[in-house]
Amino acid sequence: MTPFSRADRVSGLIQEVLSDLLKKDIHDPRLQMATITNVKMSRDLRLARVYFSIHGDSSKAEDAAKGFESARGFIKRSLARKLSLRYMPDLIFFYDESFDYGSHIDELLKRIMTENGRDNQSN
Repeated sequence: MTPFSRADRVSGLIQEVLSDLLKKDIHDPRLQMATITNVKMSRDLRLARVYFSIHGDSSKAEDAAKGFESARGFIKRSLARKLSLRYMPDLIFFYDESFDYGSHIDELLKRIMTENGRDNQSN
């Protein structure tokens, strides 16, 4: 069993605290439906890549990305107060497209199932 690296522990902590911040302290309407899906830290703990998802179309994702960019300073200060890190990492926000991709694959599989069901009924 391999132990978790410090970067893994810090990324999990940032994800937890940032999710809590989104629920309680950030009142930007562009971020109300946003969910933090993952945080990946660089090995030197200087950069945190924050991945988020949002229910809706791509315009909502763009709006949420702009909301995160405008709230970056507040988020970084709030995280610094709640985390006891020597250096607060820089935050970069990315839209997590994996849920959209999974939804697309699910739709394709359903379409294949319905088409195969029609073919089997005609025989």
